[in-house]
Amino acid sequence: MAILGGFSFDRRGVLAAMLASAALVGCSGSPDETGGTVAAANLDGAVEKANLTLGFIKLTDMAPLAIAKEKGFFAEEGLNVTLEPQANWKVLLDGVIGGQLDGAHMLAGQPIAATIGYGTKADLIAPLSLDLNGNAITLSNKVWDMIEPDLPKMADGRPQHPISAKYLKPVVEQFESEGKPFNMGMVFPVSTHNYELRYWLAAGGLKPGYYSDGDVQGVIDADVKLSVTPPPQMPATLEAGTIEGYCVGEPWNQAAVFKKIGVPVITDDQIWNDNPEKVFGLREDFAEKYPATTAAMLRAIIKAQQWLDTDGGANRAEAVEILSRPNYVGADAEVIAASMTGVFTFEPGDTREAEGFNIFFNKYAGYPYYSDAIWYLTQMRRWGQIAADKDDNWYFDTAKAVYRPDLYLAAANKLVEDGVIPADSVPETDGYRGEQMGFIDGIIYDGSKPNEYLGKFPIGLKQGQRVTAAGVSGS
Repeated sequence: MAILGGFSFDRRGVLAAMLASAALVGCSGSPDETGGTVAAANLDGAVEKANLTLGFIKLTDMAPLAIAKEKGFFAEEGLNVTLEPQANWKVLLDGVIGGQLDGAHMLAGQPIAATIGYGTKADLIAPLSLDLNGNAITLSNKVWDMIEPDLPKMADGRPQHPISAKYLKPVVEQFESEGKPFNMGMVFPVSTHNYELRYWLAAGGLKPGYYSDGDVQGVIDADVKLSVTPPPQMPATLEAGTIEGYCVGEPWNQAAVFKKIGVPVITDDQIWNDNPEKVFGLREDFAEKYPATTAAMLRAIIKAQQWLDTDGGANRAEAVEILSRPNYVGADAEVIAASMTGVFTFEPGDTREAEGFNIFFNKYAGYPYYSDAIWYLTQMRRWGQIAADKDDNWYFDTAKAVYRPDLYLAAANKLVEDGVIPADSVPETDGYRGEQMGFIDGIIYDGSKPNEYLGKFPIGLKQGQRVTAAGVSGS
């Protein structure tokens, strides 16, 4: 029996149910100057807009929306919700901005980027984080065969994990000597996947490339060139040889394993342990116009998150069956289960404990920490998406404009009051996690010191540097 995000995860029970049915993250970050904590209004009352359309991408981590719909949590809150899959993250973003979607399962970087005007300009907010972890990096069989002989092995002959990108460096150099680019895929320029893949590559001594002002390619001075591929298309793109690997959410790493076309080499919790992943995003003016509706949506999603993590993972088998339906993720239940039931399969015959691979409720997974938003902003600056230096206060103010713990707490505290969720599942915090370790390169992150953090990276823009088409310039 393993422990998943604070509860016992009984895989045998999960698997039996499937056959039958077909460390606490620090909750008190560095206090602000007043020593205060984020407060919340109580937004309770009749919903102003009952009929809603929410968007999602076909990924396992859209689960809170599917569960809120299928288990009746939206209906309990007086909401009639339609869930619509979107073709890609750009279409989803445009749908939220344009009003065709009332909210969506979003990349954490999307509302942040829209607010600062990177790619598009819109006032979006993230009042809830949907999950922690859930991604992995997969390499093609060809590349895996090139690095596998040099990897450290355990006593049983299997590779030791996590696997550093330093073992990929000779392969990239061989490609370069043969005049071939080494291409990898990620899902969107402001996706967690882009930043996690870049983080892993840079930690292993490989440059993933920089963005110049107005550039969305991000391949300037790159050892490894990254490009965008929608998540469900990743395995086919890998199989076609267009890319040599990718970073994506589940079940699209497991799909490569089951198709025997690729090998996951690292999960994102091994790059940054308990990293925030997707958010529930919507327009700021929607939340202002429909405050009770917004609170009702958040309450329904929080109830779904609790359902997903409760009772030793007892509900995960049912969640897998729901997600496997064509109107949701649409992958085989066996493929989804390979990463959602307390294990992760790296190769056929190499399935390992992965207790915290998907966390939806435990470890305060739903709380939208300012420090999480600031981490994304630091990576945008690190790679040139933010063209020039910003002072620390800019990072703080931007995070507070987008991440809205006040709205989260309004919903969560009402659920506590009603006895739906336990009081200790809601953090008392100023919105900052405090110092965070667990990064693959050993660098400590403190969201209250963004510029100091940026100065710690051997690869990445330094204070005063800018990027042009000719490369990096400045001190």
